[in-house]
Amino acid sequence: LRAGHEPAHDTALFLVLAPMTEAPDTVRLSFDARSKSRLLLRLDSGEQAALLVERGRLLRGGDRVRTQDGREVLIIAAEESLLEARSDDPVAIARAAFHLGNRHVAVQVMANCLRFSNDHVLEEMVKGLGLEVAAVRAPFEPEGGAYGHHHAHGSQLPSIRPKIHEFPAR
Repeated sequence: LRAGHEPAHDTALFLVLAPMTEAPDTVRLSFDARSKSRLLLRLDSGEQAALLVERGRLLRGGDRVRTQDGREVLIIAAEESLLEARSDDPVAIARAAFHLGNRHVAVQVMANCLRFSNDHVLEEMVKGLGLEVAAVRAPFEPEGGAYGHHHAHGSQLPSIRPKIHEFPAR
């Protein structure tokens, strides 16, 4: 995948929130690729396309985009090399999540475990906090920030999702 090239207008993709009308084409993208606003890519069908997304918007696995000619493309979160830190102690999980977040590390929070990019320094830090750490290959869907965006990687999808200060009064 290459970024930084001006794409042809007839291959631009944009987000749709309407139901799918037929079987979509698919594209597998890493978290890093799903965080970019402009990206040249190859669909799973072999067709080359340019992905144009509003700056700061993060695509998630399961999101759909539509080509200018009306076809839909399903975004699939590609498997990545990650570390998975596990513990039955919720305080240990919270402590590790705090320290990873304090370092602006993208973290996927799951029951009794955290997933983050494979990095030996982070691995040793989390082990030092008492968690068991193993290398895994899995799709990576880290948390967004509390204000509807991930500090280092852009805003959550979709942009119409309320941010923390935009929730209606009860």
